[in-house]
Amino acid sequence: MSAIQSPAGQQPTATYDSAFLKACRREPVPHTPVWFMRQAGRSLPEYRKVREGVPMLESCARPDMVTEITLQPVRRHGVDAAVYYSDIVVPLKAIGIDLDIKPGVGPVVEQPVRTRADLARLRDLTPEDVWYVTEAVRQLTGELGATPLIGFAGAPFTLASYLVEGGPSRTYENAKAMMYGDPELWADLLDRLADITAAFLKVQIEAGASAVQLFDSWAGALAPADYRRSVMAASAKVLDAVAGYGVPRIHFGVGTGELLGPMGEAGADVVGVDFRVPLDEAARRVGPGKALQGNLDPTVLFTDRDVIEAQTDRVLDAAAGLEGHVFNLGHGVMPNTDPDALTHLVEYVHARTAR
Repeated sequence: MSAIQSPAGQQPTATYDSAFLKACRREPVPHTPVWFMRQAGRSLPEYRKVREGVPMLESCARPDMVTEITLQPVRRHGVDAAVYYSDIVVPLKAIGIDLDIKPGVGPVVEQPVRTRADLARLRDLTPEDVWYVTEAVRQLTGELGATPLIGFAGAPFTLASYLVEGGPSRTYENAKAMMYGDPELWADLLDRLADITAAFLKVQIEAGASAVQLFDSWAGALAPADYRRSVMAASAKVLDAVAGYGVPRIHFGVGTGELLGPMGEAGADVVGVDFRVPLDEAARRVGPGKALQGNLDPTVLFTDRDVIEAQTDRVLDAAAGLEGHVFNLGHGVMPNTDPDALTHLVEYVHARTAR
Protein backbone atom coordinates (compact mmCIF):
# COMPACT_ATOMS: atom_id res chain seq x y z
CA MET A 1 0.00 0.00 0.00
CA SER A 2 1.40 3.37 -0.96
CA ALA A 3 2.05 5.90 1.78
CA ILE A 4 1.01 8.72 -0.57
CA GLN A 5 -2.74 8.87 -0.93
CA SER A 6 -5.04 11.25 -2.74
CA PRO A 7 -7.18 13.22 -0.28
CA ALA A 8 -10.56 11.60 0.39
CA GLY A 9 -13.02 12.13 -2.44
CA GLN A 10 -10.42 13.48 -4.85
CA GLN A 11 -10.34 11.83 -8.26
CA PRO A 12 -6.97 10.75 -9.67
CA THR A 13 -5.51 13.36 -11.99
CA ALA A 14 -4.31 12.84 -15.56
CA THR A 15 -0.77 12.53 -14.19
CA TYR A 16 -1.58 9.95 -11.50
CA ASP A 17 -0.44 6.91 -13.49
CA SER A 18 2.70 8.58 -14.85
CA ALA A 19 6.00 6.75 -14.37
CA PHE A 20 7.28 9.64 -12.26
CA LEU A 21 4.45 9.62 -9.74
CA LYS A 22 4.41 5.83 -9.62
CA ALA A 23 8.12 5.82 -8.75
CA CYS A 24 7.54 8.46 -6.06
CA ARG A 25 4.82 6.21 -4.61
CA ARG A 26 7.20 3.23 -4.79
CA GLU A 27 4.94 1.39 -7.22
CA PRO A 28 6.01 -0.67 -10.28
CA VAL A 29 6.97 1.49 -13.27
CA PRO A 30 7.24 0.84 -17.04
CA HIS A 31 10.69 2.44 -16.96
CA THR A 32 12.76 4.48 -14.53
CA PRO A 33 11.49 8.05 -14.84
CA VAL A 34 13.95 10.86 -15.56
CA TRP A 35 13.96 14.60 -14.91
CA PHE A 36 16.79 17.02 -14.20
CA MET A 37 17.17 19.76 -11.64
CA ARG A 38 17.65 23.07 -13.45
CA GLN A 39 16.38 21.49 -16.68
CA ALA A 40 14.16 24.54 -17.23
CA GLY A 41 16.69 27.01 -18.57
CA ARG A 42 20.44 27.06 -18.09
CA SER A 43 21.77 24.95 -20.94
CA LEU A 44 19.10 25.44 -23.61
CA PRO A 45 19.70 27.93 -26.43
CA GLU A 46 15.94 28.43 -26.76
CA TYR A 47 15.90 29.45 -23.09
CA ARG A 48 18.63 32.01 -23.56
CA LYS A 49 16.77 33.43 -26.54
CA VAL A 50 13.53 33.83 -24.57
CA ARG A 51 15.34 35.33 -21.56
CA GLU A 52 17.42 37.78 -23.58
CA GLY A 53 17.34 41.19 -21.89
CA VAL A 54 14.93 40.04 -19.16
CA PRO A 55 16.23 39.98 -15.56
CA MET A 56 15.85 36.67 -13.73
CA LEU A 57 13.26 37.74 -11.17
CA GLU A 58 11.22 39.54 -13.82
CA SER A 59 11.16 36.40 -15.94
CA CYS A 60 9.80 34.46 -12.93
CA ALA A 61 6.87 36.89 -12.69
CA ARG A 62 5.76 36.57 -16.33
CA PRO A 63 3.36 33.60 -16.62
CA ASP A 64 3.72 33.19 -20.39
CA MET A 65 7.52 33.19 -20.12
CA VAL A 66 7.48 30.78 -17.18
CA THR A 67 5.21 28.46 -19.13
CA GLU A 68 7.40 28.49 -22.23
CA ILE A 69 10.64 27.94 -20.32
CA THR A 70 9.16 25.13 -18.20
CA LEU A 71 7.92 23.33 -21.33
CA GLN A 72 11.17 23.62 -23.30
CA PRO A 73 13.01 20.62 -21.76
CA VAL A 74 9.87 18.48 -21.93
CA ARG A 75 9.66 19.09 -25.66
CA ARG A 76 13.37 18.70 -26.31
CA HIS A 77 14.42 15.90 -23.95
CA GLY A 78 11.24 13.87 -23.40
CA VAL A 79 11.71 13.98 -19.61
CA ASP A 80 9.08 12.34 -17.43
CA ALA A 81 8.28 15.47 -15.43
CA ALA A 82 8.47 19.23 -15.84
CA VAL A 83 9.86 21.39 -13.05
CA TYR A 84 8.36 24.80 -12.49
CA TYR A 85 10.69 27.58 -13.66
CA SER A 86 11.31 29.94 -10.77
CA ASP A 87 13.92 30.77 -8.14
CA ILE A 88 14.04 30.00 -4.45
CA VAL A 89 14.05 33.71 -3.52
CA VAL A 90 10.81 34.48 -5.41
CA PRO A 91 8.61 34.25 -2.29
CA LEU A 92 10.98 36.57 -0.40
CA LYS A 93 10.81 39.12 -3.20
CA ALA A 94 7.03 38.72 -3.26
CA ILE A 95 6.66 39.75 0.40
CA GLY A 96 8.74 42.87 -0.15
CA ILE A 97 12.31 41.88 0.73
CA ASP A 98 14.67 44.13 -1.22
CA LEU A 99 16.78 41.66 -3.16
CA ASP A 100 18.00 41.00 -6.65
CA ILE A 101 19.70 38.16 -8.51
CA LYS A 102 22.97 39.53 -9.82
CA PRO A 103 24.50 37.70 -12.81
CA GLY A 104 27.58 35.74 -11.78
CA VAL A 105 26.85 36.30 -8.09
CA GLY A 106 23.37 35.09 -7.18
CA PRO A 107 20.73 36.50 -4.83
CA VAL A 108 21.87 39.64 -3.01
CA VAL A 109 19.80 41.04 -0.12
CA GLU A 110 20.03 44.81 0.36
CA GLN A 111 19.40 44.73 4.13
CA PRO A 112 20.39 41.41 5.72
CA VAL A 113 18.28 39.98 8.55
CA ARG A 114 20.43 40.15 11.66
CA THR A 115 18.17 41.24 14.58
CA ARG A 116 14.79 40.42 16.08
CA ALA A 117 13.45 43.71 14.70
CA ASP A 118 14.32 42.48 11.20
CA LEU A 119 11.83 39.61 11.55
CA ALA A 120 8.99 42.10 11.16
CA ARG A 121 9.96 42.46 7.49
CA LEU A 122 9.08 38.80 6.89
CA ARG A 123 5.29 39.05 6.60
CA ASP A 124 2.99 36.21 5.59
CA LEU A 125 2.85 35.26 1.91
CA THR A 126 -0.60 35.35 0.31
CA PRO A 127 -1.71 33.81 -3.00
CA GLU A 128 -2.25 37.36 -4.29
CA ASP A 129 1.46 38.08 -3.75
CA VAL A 130 2.31 35.40 -6.31
CA TRP A 131 -0.73 35.53 -8.61
CA TYR A 132 1.63 34.93 -11.52
CA VAL A 133 2.57 31.52 -10.09
CA THR A 134 -1.06 30.42 -9.98
CA GLU A 135 -1.59 31.59 -13.55
CA ALA A 136 1.58 29.95 -14.86
CA VAL A 137 0.89 26.60 -13.14
CA ARG A 138 -2.63 26.54 -14.56
CA GLN A 139 -1.30 27.27 -18.03
CA LEU A 140 1.31 24.57 -17.64
CA THR A 141 -0.98 21.82 -16.40
CA GLY A 142 -3.24 22.54 -19.36
CA GLU A 143 -0.31 22.15 -21.76
CA LEU A 144 1.40 19.21 -20.04
CA GLY A 145 -1.57 16.84 -19.94
CA ALA A 146 -0.34 13.55 -18.47
CA THR A 147 3.18 14.87 -17.76
CA PRO A 148 3.50 15.85 -14.08
CA LEU A 149 4.61 19.30 -13.00
CA ILE A 150 6.95 19.55 -10.01
CA GLY A 151 6.59 22.67 -7.90
CA PHE A 152 9.44 23.75 -5.70
CA ALA A 153 10.65 26.03 -2.97
CA GLY A 154 13.80 26.75 -1.02
CA ALA A 155 13.99 25.21 2.45
CA PRO A 156 14.07 27.47 5.54
CA PHE A 157 17.79 26.97 6.25
CA THR A 158 18.85 27.92 2.73
CA LEU A 159 16.56 30.95 2.65
CA ALA A 160 17.82 31.99 6.09
CA SER A 161 21.41 31.68 4.88
CA TYR A 162 20.78 34.13 2.04
CA LEU A 163 18.85 36.53 4.29
CA VAL A 164 21.38 36.57 7.12
CA GLU A 165 24.51 36.57 4.97
CA GLY A 166 23.07 39.07 2.49
CA GLY A 167 24.00 36.82 -0.43
CA PRO A 168 25.80 33.57 -1.30
CA SER A 169 28.43 32.40 1.20
CA ARG A 170 31.06 29.71 1.48
CA THR A 171 31.39 29.90 5.24
CA TYR A 172 27.88 30.89 6.47
CA GLU A 173 29.62 32.72 9.28
CA ASN A 174 26.76 35.13 10.04
CA ALA A 175 24.03 32.51 9.73
CA LYS A 176 25.88 30.00 11.87
CA ALA A 177 26.80 32.68 14.40
CA MET A 178 23.09 33.39 14.83
CA MET A 179 22.29 29.67 14.99
CA TYR A 180 24.87 29.06 17.74
CA GLY A 181 24.80 32.44 19.47
CA ASP A 182 21.10 33.36 19.47
CA PRO A 183 19.22 30.08 19.06
CA GLU A 184 15.84 31.65 19.93
CA LEU A 185 16.12 34.28 17.19
CA TRP A 186 17.35 31.61 14.79
CA ALA A 187 14.42 29.31 15.60
CA ASP A 188 11.94 32.15 15.15
CA LEU A 189 13.51 33.11 11.82
CA LEU A 190 13.31 29.56 10.47
CA ASP A 191 9.78 29.14 11.76
CA ARG A 192 8.70 32.31 9.96
CA LEU A 193 10.41 31.11 6.77
CA ALA A 194 8.73 27.72 7.11
CA ASP A 195 5.32 29.41 7.03
CA ILE A 196 6.28 31.46 3.96
CA THR A 197 7.68 28.41 2.18
CA ALA A 198 4.64 26.28 2.98
CA ALA A 199 2.35 28.99 1.64
CA PHE A 200 4.39 29.17 -1.58
CA LEU A 201 4.16 25.39 -2.08
CA LYS A 202 0.42 25.40 -1.35
CA VAL A 203 -0.14 27.96 -4.11
CA GLN A 204 1.63 25.68 -6.60
CA ILE A 205 -0.18 22.52 -5.49
CA GLU A 206 -3.61 24.17 -5.45
CA ALA A 207 -3.00 25.48 -8.97
CA GLY A 208 -2.20 21.96 -10.19
CA ALA A 209 1.38 20.85 -9.39
CA SER A 210 1.60 17.06 -9.09
CA ALA A 211 4.60 16.96 -6.74
CA VAL A 212 6.84 19.39 -4.88
CA GLN A 213 10.54 19.52 -4.12
CA LEU A 214 12.03 21.29 -1.12
CA PHE A 215 15.57 22.43 -1.97
CA ASP A 216 17.87 22.75 1.02
CA SER A 217 20.77 23.74 -1.21
CA TRP A 218 23.15 24.70 1.59
CA ALA A 219 22.22 22.19 4.33
CA GLY A 220 25.43 20.29 3.58
CA ALA A 221 27.24 22.99 5.56
CA LEU A 222 25.71 21.60 8.75
CA ALA A 223 26.83 18.85 11.11
CA PRO A 224 24.09 16.21 11.66
CA ALA A 225 23.60 17.23 15.30
CA ASP A 226 23.15 20.89 14.31
CA TYR A 227 20.72 19.93 11.55
CA ARG A 228 18.59 17.94 13.98
CA ARG A 229 18.71 20.55 16.70
CA SER A 230 18.41 23.78 14.70
CA VAL A 231 17.00 23.10 11.20
CA MET A 232 15.04 19.86 10.90
CA ALA A 233 11.90 21.11 12.69
CA ALA A 234 11.45 23.97 10.22
CA SER A 235 11.77 21.69 7.18
CA ALA A 236 9.40 19.20 8.82
CA LYS A 237 6.88 22.01 9.35
CA VAL A 238 6.94 22.82 5.62
CA LEU A 239 6.58 19.21 4.54
CA ASP A 240 3.83 18.53 7.08
CA ALA A 241 1.90 21.62 5.93
CA VAL A 242 1.44 20.12 2.45
CA ALA A 243 1.02 16.48 3.51
CA GLY A 244 -2.76 16.61 3.22
CA TYR A 245 -2.69 17.29 -0.51
CA GLY A 246 -1.55 13.75 -1.29
CA VAL A 247 1.23 14.85 -3.65
CA PRO A 248 4.76 13.40 -3.33
CA ARG A 249 7.20 15.57 -1.38
CA ILE A 250 10.85 15.44 -2.46
CA HIS A 251 13.62 16.74 -0.20
CA PHE A 252 17.05 17.49 -1.69
CA GLY A 253 20.26 19.11 -0.53
CA VAL A 254 23.82 19.40 -1.77
CA GLY A 255 26.61 17.72 0.20
CA THR A 256 24.04 16.15 2.49
CA GLY A 257 25.32 12.58 2.58
CA GLU A 258 25.59 12.74 6.37
CA LEU A 259 22.07 14.19 6.62
CA LEU A 260 20.15 11.70 4.47
CA GLY A 261 18.56 10.00 7.47
CA PRO A 262 17.19 13.11 9.18
CA MET A 263 16.19 14.69 5.86
CA GLY A 264 14.01 11.65 5.24
CA GLU A 265 12.68 11.81 8.79
CA ALA A 266 11.65 15.43 8.21
CA GLY A 267 8.73 14.10 6.18
CA ALA A 268 9.87 13.54 2.61
CA ASP A 269 8.33 10.80 0.47
CA VAL A 270 11.36 10.95 -1.83
CA VAL A 271 14.88 11.81 -0.70
CA GLY A 272 17.14 13.41 -3.29
CA VAL A 273 20.74 12.19 -3.21
CA ASP A 274 23.67 14.16 -4.56
CA PHE A 275 26.46 12.47 -6.51
CA ARG A 276 28.74 11.88 -3.51
CA VAL A 277 26.89 8.86 -2.08
CA PRO A 278 25.97 5.74 -4.10
CA LEU A 279 22.25 5.07 -4.10
CA ASP A 280 22.51 1.68 -2.39
CA GLU A 281 24.44 3.28 0.49
CA ALA A 282 21.98 6.20 0.50
CA ALA A 283 19.12 3.73 0.87
CA ARG A 284 20.84 2.24 3.92
CA ARG A 285 21.19 5.69 5.48
CA VAL A 286 17.65 6.81 4.68
CA GLY A 287 15.98 3.58 5.74
CA PRO A 288 12.87 1.87 4.36
CA GLY A 289 9.69 3.53 3.23
CA LYS A 290 11.20 6.21 0.98
CA ALA A 291 11.90 6.46 -2.74
CA LEU A 292 15.25 7.93 -3.75
CA GLN A 293 16.10 10.43 -6.47
CA GLY A 294 19.44 10.80 -8.22
CA ASN A 295 22.27 10.78 -8.75
CA LEU A 296 24.59 11.02 -11.81
CA ASP A 297 27.43 13.54 -11.42
CA PRO A 298 26.48 16.44 -13.75
CA THR A 299 30.06 16.73 -15.02
CA VAL A 300 29.78 13.27 -16.59
CA LEU A 301 27.70 14.93 -19.31
CA PHE A 302 30.83 16.68 -20.57
CA THR A 303 32.34 13.33 -21.62
CA ASP A 304 31.51 11.11 -24.59
CA ARG A 305 28.47 8.88 -24.86
CA ASP A 306 30.25 5.66 -23.92
CA VAL A 307 31.38 7.19 -20.64
CA ILE A 308 27.95 8.71 -19.98
CA GLU A 309 26.31 5.33 -20.50
CA ALA A 310 28.85 3.50 -18.33
CA GLN A 311 28.42 6.00 -15.47
CA THR A 312 24.65 5.86 -15.87
CA ASP A 313 24.83 2.07 -15.60
CA ARG A 314 26.64 2.47 -12.27
CA VAL A 315 23.82 4.64 -10.94
CA LEU A 316 21.13 2.29 -12.21
CA ASP A 317 22.93 -0.77 -10.82
CA ALA A 318 23.19 0.90 -7.41
CA ALA A 319 19.46 1.66 -7.63
CA ALA A 320 18.48 -1.89 -8.56
CA GLY A 321 17.23 -2.80 -5.09
CA LEU A 322 15.44 0.44 -4.26
CA GLU A 323 11.75 0.61 -3.40
CA GLY A 324 11.38 3.49 -5.85
CA HIS A 325 13.88 5.38 -8.00
CA VAL A 326 13.63 8.63 -9.94
CA PHE A 327 16.71 9.15 -12.11
CA ASN A 328 18.22 12.62 -11.85
CA LEU A 329 21.58 14.29 -11.67
CA GLY A 330 23.28 14.62 -8.31
CA HIS A 331 22.99 18.40 -8.67
CA GLY A 332 21.59 20.80 -11.28
CA VAL A 333 22.30 20.89 -15.01
CA MET A 334 25.41 22.99 -15.63
CA PRO A 335 25.02 25.96 -18.01
CA ASN A 336 27.54 24.67 -20.59
CA THR A 337 26.03 21.18 -20.82
CA ASP A 338 25.33 19.98 -24.36
CA PRO A 339 21.53 19.63 -24.59
CA ASP A 340 21.96 16.62 -26.89
CA ALA A 341 23.77 14.81 -24.06
CA LEU A 342 20.71 15.27 -21.85
CA THR A 343 18.35 14.05 -24.56
CA HIS A 344 20.50 10.96 -25.10
CA LEU A 345 20.65 10.32 -21.35
CA VAL A 346 16.84 10.30 -21.10
CA GLU A 347 16.58 7.91 -24.06
CA TYR A 348 19.28 5.65 -22.63
CA VAL A 349 17.71 5.39 -19.16
CA HIS A 350 14.28 4.68 -20.66
CA ALA A 351 15.65 1.95 -22.93
CA ARG A 352 17.96 0.45 -20.30
CA THR A 353 15.19 0.18 -17.68
CA ALA A 354 12.19 -0.74 -19.86
CA ARG A 355 10.19 -3.45 -18.08
